[in-house]
Amino acid sequence: MKKVFLIIAFVAAALLYTKACTIAVVSGKYTKDGRPLLWKNRDTWATNNKIMYLNDGKYKYMGLVNSKDMDGKSLWIGMNEKGFAIMNSNSYNLTIGDTTKHSGLEGRLIKYALANFSTVEEFQDYLDKMEKPTRLEGNFGVIDGQGGAAMFEVGFQSYEKFDANDPRVAPFGYVIRGNYSFSGSYGEESSGYIRYNTVDDLFYQAAATNSFDAQFIMQDVTRGLKHSLLKTDLYEQYKNIPENTPTYTFFHDFIPRKSSASACVVQGVKKDENPEFTTLWSAVGFPLTSIVIPTWLKAENDFPEVLKINEDLEDSPICNAALTLKNEVFPIRWGKFAAQYYININALVNADNSGVRQKIEPDENQIFEKTNQKLENWQKNGMTKKDIKEFNQWLNTFVKQSYKKNFNLDL
Repeated sequence: MKKVFLIIAFVAAALLYTKACTIAVVSGKYTKDGRPLLWKNRDTWATNNKIMYLNDGKYKYMGLVNSKDMDGKSLWIGMNEKGFAIMNSNSYNLTIGDTTKHSGLEGRLIKYALANFSTVEEFQDYLDKMEKPTRLEGNFGVIDGQGGAAMFEVGFQSYEKFDANDPRVAPFGYVIRGNYSFSGSYGEESSGYIRYNTVDDLFYQAAATNSFDAQFIMQDVTRGLKHSLLKTDLYEQYKNIPENTPTYTFFHDFIPRKSSASACVVQGVKKDENPEFTTLWSAVGFPLTSIVIPTWLKAENDFPEVLKINEDLEDSPICNAALTLKNEVFPIRWGKFAAQYYININALVNADNSGVRQKIEPDENQIFEKTNQKLENWQKNGMTKKDIKEFNQWLNTFVKQSYKKNFNLDL
């Protein structure tokens, strides 16, 4: 009986930490460079993450995987060689009252889709033919190499499609989801309403000012500490306090949470553009203390080592470093709720410009600048394995030097 109780408690705890993923699909018609975007801020109890390259299906693919998943059985966001990309968030309002058991295999579906599909239409056709009940409940965002961009709300018996290219569905070119679905019921059983409104405010401004790109999403949305209900911005509120002045504030219903494990954006390609330019931008590990690193399938398994599993660490080096720094941001070790809901904002931003975010982003800006220059050149002259290998080596060395310089951490 005691063993059964412990299992139930573990499952309940796991569910508690999987309720905060925030995702979006953005049409290329509204982005800065005309290319679609797919974003996932991942919240989960599985905080140790890595990037993995796989070639066990029709198409080669890569994406975000739990570090303990050595075989890549489940992916949580990824892209394949055809420019097809997919991710998910859990939904909690599509199957209320249905006693069918959930499979919890959304990550397996993502893996299968990446290995076998090249377009949004192929994924939709698969959903049409899927055996019912699906035992799945979630929102799946998808883009492809032909400009397709859509969100699918998948329940046990049916699904609903929301096309980001359709102005009747997405008047500003984006579809956002938290942990509820628009085609489901509304109430206490679902979550993410406040996060949805926060993202919507930020996305609307980006669409209106033509600043929609991967860097905006990763830096201003994934790391954003604005709160749409409280009308506050923690960075602005506490930025003028001197360094080494522990300053705690309540931390709940922001886009990132203590349970945020990673954040990724897939930057797609324009219609008829070479899909090899599809870029996976990843902040692997706690997003507030990790650094964004790009990867491409052209390199196959020859991407930056800091993103791969390290056997000694049993984690990717960048994730391990991000989790180490996370302890400075959430230093409270006692109290069930105090440890989860109170953040030392001074560790992230302060008047002396020595906060973790303030140290990471200048180096990260260099990564974005150099990568965008590379992409522009590749789009004109082609991408070679030699060039991408040299650039990946530079990325790996630069990130290691950055964490050593800024935080005295060896990756």
